[in-house]
Amino acid sequence: MRKNKVSFQWAFKKFILPRIKVLSLGLLLILIKSISGLVLPYASKNLIDEVIPSKDTQALTYLLIVVCISLLLQSVSSFSLTRLLSVEAQHLISILRAKVQQKLLKLPVSFFDNNKSGALVSRVMTDVEGARNLVGTGLVQLIGGSITAIISLVILIKINAKMTLFVLLPVLVFAFIALKAFGYIRPIFRTRRKINAEVTGRLTETLNGIRVIKGFNAEEQEKKVFEKGVEELYQNVKKSLTATAFITSSSTFLLGLASAGIMGMGGYFIMNNTMTYGEFVSFTLFLGFMIAPIVQMSNIGSQLTEAFAGLDRTQELMSIPEENDVKSRFLKLNKIDGNVTFKNISFSYDDKTEVLHSISFEAPKGSVTALVGSSGSGKSTIASLASAFLNPSSGQILIDGNDLSKVDLKSFRSQLGVVLQDDFLYEGTIRENILFPRPEASENELLEAVAGAFVDEFTDRFENGLNTIIGERGVKLSGGQRQRISIARALLAKPKIVILDEATSNLDTQSEAFIQKSLAVLMKDRTTFVIAHRLSTIKKADQILVIEDGIIVERGKHEKLINAKGRYFELYTYQTRM
Repeated sequence: MRKNKVSFQWAFKKFILPRIKVLSLGLLLILIKSISGLVLPYASKNLIDEVIPSKDTQALTYLLIVVCISLLLQSVSSFSLTRLLSVEAQHLISILRAKVQQKLLKLPVSFFDNNKSGALVSRVMTDVEGARNLVGTGLVQLIGGSITAIISLVILIKINAKMTLFVLLPVLVFAFIALKAFGYIRPIFRTRRKINAEVTGRLTETLNGIRVIKGFNAEEQEKKVFEKGVEELYQNVKKSLTATAFITSSSTFLLGLASAGIMGMGGYFIMNNTMTYGEFVSFTLFLGFMIAPIVQMSNIGSQLTEAFAGLDRTQELMSIPEENDVKSRFLKLNKIDGNVTFKNISFSYDDKTEVLHSISFEAPKGSVTALVGSSGSGKSTIASLASAFLNPSSGQILIDGNDLSKVDLKSFRSQLGVVLQDDFLYEGTIRENILFPRPEASENELLEAVAGAFVDEFTDRFENGLNTIIGERGVKLSGGQRQRISIARALLAKPKIVILDEATSNLDTQSEAFIQKSLAVLMKDRTTFVIAHRLSTIKKADQILVIEDGIIVERGKHEKLINAKGRYFELYTYQTRM
């Protein structure tokens, strides 16, 4: 848990200081509003003690004019304050959301493997809203209210010091209770953000996997999981509401006691002619101007506490190291040939259990390296390391002799093409999805990629051709059609290194035939890593690496490995018998 001080310093530097001019103007407006409001208590005293007894109509007219001007100033300053700071707060939220989203995109793949997408959406959209209470009217009202309360206190002491001291006692008790309560509430608000993110994440997963849920008749199970999350959220909200209600009730009781005491003391002083009726009315009104900001400050304090709870999580996210650290990744590769070397590479996901052990091999430019082996043997991990999605625990990966750990990832990945078994497609048109890596590509380049991946084989049958809407994650297309779009996308990127992660699995024979043709176009003259369960698809690979338990147990071409009658021979003969 961070200390409030650290979070406030970060929030002040990031949000308040850059907008100090706007906030200063807001503070000026709230002071004008507050000072204008103080005119009415003074006017009431003059009206009762001087104007009415003297029956001076001209003085009454002047008094009403001054009161009306002060009311107008109050209204104008109040409108300007809301318009200025509320709009600025919303502007800040939009900027902050964009920055958090940009930060997320710069984080390593391992971060996303350990966090639910729905939870991350909550951190982008919800956590940053706390900035509204810092730059909006909240913080300025807190400062302005404090100033108003101090001015009112000075005037109250001037009118009647004894009555003022009597009032201060319950006010100080209330202030102590409020401070303790805010310290109790803040961790509750922080936990709420976490629970809310988890519930949102689970709901997002449920909606994305609705076909699987319905297919396995698992609606009741999902209902129970969601209800449990909602119940935790409810219990958290109940805690914060109880604490907030206690603050509100305490303020009502303590300040009510103060009001009752003022009535008694005021009545006593008036009966003894030590206080005029006008002074009593004026004191009561000024008391309201002192107490109202204090009560308001308790509400604002609750808002600020919730704001800091959300901003704590935002600060935590923004402080996570980015994958493309410019200090360590200073080499920019303008153009690569595609020579890839693994030198004694070991890797573990949790820094405890190694999944790769001293892997070494070379993949010369334009060559095809096939990775085969049992499920969980480490094939995909090797592909992820070659893509720089993961970093090795030890050893070196070289690209044209350059240490990949020192290479600027943007310059490297601009020359990388990846096609996965379940590749991601955006909701939109086929054209938009193919243009994804290079939106500026010409129509001729687009059509070349379309033809190379045999996408036109099915788009020519669609009424809208390349402008056909494919639905969320390409749900309106078959698996083979989605794969060909992914391959066309990789072709358009014009990569030097290609990663194919089981790109032909789970496809029918006709689809696989088209995929094989399009992959042949994609792999031509490019360094390619292929992960394939169907060993018949990699017979022509320049080298086949057989991975078992994170170790290369065999390597060579298809014929050599078949003749060796080792692990590859076992896998191949098992598949051909099926």
